[in-house]
Amino acid sequence: MKYSYQYPVSQYTRPSTYTPATHYTPSLYSHKQYSTSSYSPSSYSSVKYTPTYYTPPSYTPAYKTTSTYTPISSKPSRRGSAAPAQRAPTVPVKPAKAVRFTNDVLFQDHIRHGELELIGRFMRARKVRLDTIFHSGMAALHEAVLSGNLECVKLLIKYGADVHQRDEDGWTPLHMACSDGYPEIARYLLSLGASAEAENENGEKPADLIDPNCRELSKLFEVGCV
Repeated sequence: MKYSYQYPVSQYTRPSTYTPATHYTPSLYSHKQYSTSSYSPSSYSSVKYTPTYYTPPSYTPAYKTTSTYTPISSKPSRRGSAAPAQRAPTVPVKPAKAVRFTNDVLFQDHIRHGELELIGRFMRARKVRLDTIFHSGMAALHEAVLSGNLECVKLLIKYGADVHQRDEDGWTPLHMACSDGYPEIARYLLSLGASAEAENENGEKPADLIDPNCRELSKLFEVGCV
């Protein structure tokens, strides 16, 4: 064997210089100096950890909440307290002025609607003249012919309307009846002597204004019939 623990270490030397004198004993560390008795679990006291929760600070709004608002109308009245709130002055509303129409305008409207009773009242009261030219450019008899109301035409003629009356364009009531296709009114006017040869400002006779499709008027103005 190369190494034998039977021999002391001192006998194992190199022939030269190194001869360990003693065993190596560390002076700093010794297992005898360390004692577990110095460690006592009782000396360790663990502090119980109590977590702290975040609590936000209370928020106070700068404006007043709606719960503190009390309308004036809901406040109980107290005698001797502060004066009541002044109301805005009430501005009186002026009633609208009634629109008043002239007798000519009212009479023209009665003719257009065939209101025979009202027409008779106007005529008996002499509120209008039958030869008056209205703003429409026509006289009362022209308006009656345009409405197609034969009874209204008869009533106006009864009160003195002229069958030869001309409007601002030179049209007679017969011109109106032929132009608008009222054969009954045209026949009635012809029976009262209305002229079939009367010409308006454009040189047109009543027969020139007849619609060719209106056969009844065309036959009325055939040669020899008028």
